[in-house]
Amino acid sequence: MTLEDLGYTVALENYRKEHGLDAFGIGRVISEHKERYVVKNTENEYEGEIIGNLRFSASSRADFPAVGDWVVISEYDENKVLIHSVLPRKTSIERQAVGKQGEKQIIATNIDHALILQAVDRDFNLNRIERYLTICNAAKVEPLIILTKTDLIDDPQLTELVGTLQKRTQRVPVIPLSNESQHGIESLKTYLTKGKTYCLLGSSGVGKSTLINNLIGMEVMATTAISARINRGKHTTTHRELIVTEKGILIDNPGMREVGITDAPDGLDMTFDAIIELSAQCKFSDCTHTNEIDCAVLEALSHGEIDRSSYENYLKMEREKEHFELTVAEKRKKDKDFGKMVKEFKKRKNRNTY
Repeated sequence: MTLEDLGYTVALENYRKEHGLDAFGIGRVISEHKERYVVKNTENEYEGEIIGNLRFSASSRADFPAVGDWVVISEYDENKVLIHSVLPRKTSIERQAVGKQGEKQIIATNIDHALILQAVDRDFNLNRIERYLTICNAAKVEPLIILTKTDLIDDPQLTELVGTLQKRTQRVPVIPLSNESQHGIESLKTYLTKGKTYCLLGSSGVGKSTLINNLIGMEVMATTAISARINRGKHTTTHRELIVTEKGILIDNPGMREVGITDAPDGLDMTFDAIIELSAQCKFSDCTHTNEIDCAVLEALSHGEIDRSSYENYLKMEREKEHFELTVAEKRKKDKDFGKMVKEFKKRKNRNTY
């Protein structure tokens, strides 16, 4: 195995040399769980620990290593390394941190393609797929939609489902497959390339871990049997993990119940490009597309030229984006005001001292 097989690039190597880091080793974070890291290079897999300087200089959680990151390392004990710094990220898929207003959670970094998995048999949800597309588009990561458990519906139902999905997502490729019969697995393999990184996204129970096992041809990810009561596999992935295969680098993720939107204007624009193109024809440049006169979006909606559910989903995510941006701005103002208060306190203290 070479570093290129792990996704290493010439740009990363040039950066390492330009910044005098070539005396250190290099590795990729393949697993992270509560600031415990596993780092892989061509020789081994190591337990990774970040150095104090990296920990204390971090301004946010985003400055810490994440699965997919390339890190500069030095070995200090058997199978253990110190992580000195994180190399620049090519891409970073993020969502709004659950339960933490105005904060982001990194799902994975240095991703080339995202595999968005959606099961056809239970909670098939077009709005959720558009959310996944938005966070992928915001990260400049190419998405691919995979419909799983197709053995549980008949061909006419599947054809109708694919047609409805393609009408909403347009240019994004859609691959129906069954982990049970393995129909569609070979089609998916044609999209995979050695050395490229693919992040699997989807709710719990859609078959992400099973798909990885089928792509590799062996049991490497833990899975459980289908529950007869809820008609899905019990969730077994508890943390993000990167797996290197001959067909590419796969990142498995725990199922996500929430896909909150952050400050992702480009992501929304790309996902809802039809609405964005129409908005250029609106009378008012700041049109909200809700009740204004001469709104091209509302006009198209009334004539059935754009899908109403997609339009409503767009408005909802636009509100989420604006709320996230407002929350971030408020936090920055509070931090700035607090900083001023601390400086003023120190000045008064120094005056009183003398």
